[in-house]
Amino acid sequence: MSDTPFTITHVGTSDTGGGAERIAAALHRGCQALGLDSTLAVGRRETADPSVVEIPNDASRGAWFHTMDGLAKSATRFEDSTPGVWRLRQLAEKLARPAQWLDDARGREHFNYPGTRALPDLTGRYPDLIHCHNLHGSYFDLRELPALSANTPVMLTLHDAWLLSGHCAHSLECERWKTGCGSCPQLHLPPAVKRDATAQNWRTKADIYQRSRLYVATPSRWLMRKVELSMLAPGIVESRVIPHGVDLNIFHPGDQRRAREVVSINPSARVVMFAAANIRGSAWKDYATLRSAVEKLSVTPGERPLVLLAVGESAASERVGNAEIHFVPFTDDPRLMADLYRSADIYAHSAKADTFPTTVLEALACGVPVVASEVGGIPEQVDQGVTGFLIPPGEPDALAERLGWLLRDDVFRRRLSHNAAQHARRRFDFDRTVDDYLAWYAHISQRTLSQQTRSAA
Repeated sequence: MSDTPFTITHVGTSDTGGGAERIAAALHRGCQALGLDSTLAVGRRETADPSVVEIPNDASRGAWFHTMDGLAKSATRFEDSTPGVWRLRQLAEKLARPAQWLDDARGREHFNYPGTRALPDLTGRYPDLIHCHNLHGSYFDLRELPALSANTPVMLTLHDAWLLSGHCAHSLECERWKTGCGSCPQLHLPPAVKRDATAQNWRTKADIYQRSRLYVATPSRWLMRKVELSMLAPGIVESRVIPHGVDLNIFHPGDQRRAREVVSINPSARVVMFAAANIRGSAWKDYATLRSAVEKLSVTPGERPLVLLAVGESAASERVGNAEIHFVPFTDDPRLMADLYRSADIYAHSAKADTFPTTVLEALACGVPVVASEVGGIPEQVDQGVTGFLIPPGEPDALAERLGWLLRDDVFRRRLSHNAAQHARRRFDFDRTVDDYLAWYAHISQRTLSQQTRSAA
């Protein structure tokens, strides 16, 4: 790259939140630390970081929106004191965005977010590259990709498979995404739709991609294989698999007893941890299988107390047989998360679908063996019998058997713990992730400059 700082705009749903949001924000900070002129543009800004800007979707809408939106906000102030005002508020909210209300009613994916076209001008410094992360979440107009990518290199990092389907972020066993969706058997899967317009949604996306020029990254080979079979493939200029990483200065092995004191866990208990946003209600995680496995483990007489540390949801603790399920609210404090991992004997990741979960990487980096469902990109994270074990999804007996064995065999579990930390240091250092992206940015910059030189000639 030249002596002038490389200017990049990262695009994400929010500057705080789950895996995709955390990765986008961390990559933005990593770019800043290495001297790049980096901005994080988000649909919803939650922090006061001056390098984070909110995409001006509402500000870019017309007078009708602002009139109806003002009416809705005024009605909100009187809801507690005036019966029936909530109906006025709901009507005003629908009238403020009539196209979105109509799309929702028809099952159409809604893309009318006018602030998207302002992305190149948000900071007054035209970016050398726009790096998009999770694009669903009601903030980004996918129809702007052809125009954006015609003027500026646009990179997409996929955190799930929403870009490849007619509505869902993961298709589970359905493969209609390969041929055009339609007759969708799973309209309830997030992002859920009310009616089956999935074939039309699929065609809309396919048309957008065919007119775009995109650089596409995935964290796993599993997801890249899906990309290569999808309607996104014709729009790709270049693609790379770049695994996510974690901050090894925070996520590393430590004293388990001290960690249990910090997070108030019985020092003599056997502790299994699982972390996910909305653990019990997630469509992609499989809390029911994990809970059943813990129940099976809890009936063994004479064993030390068993605790399932369920991180990511506020709820009262509950007893399952002789075990305790201890719920811990979501936290965006990485140091607290590291202590939670270090307090555990095993990290159990029970899932129906997953791309490349950051929680698995964080657990490994903290020296915690992982027992996980063999789905998605997880087999690329866990070395069978070396750093943990993979089990068939949805089988509580298999999960209970593997967890029970590891909890009883302290020597073997410590060996896996050592291997897990070593494995994470070699493969999942976030500095390596940043370096891989920087190398690609430089390659794209050089490629773009060469094309401009040829065009000028």
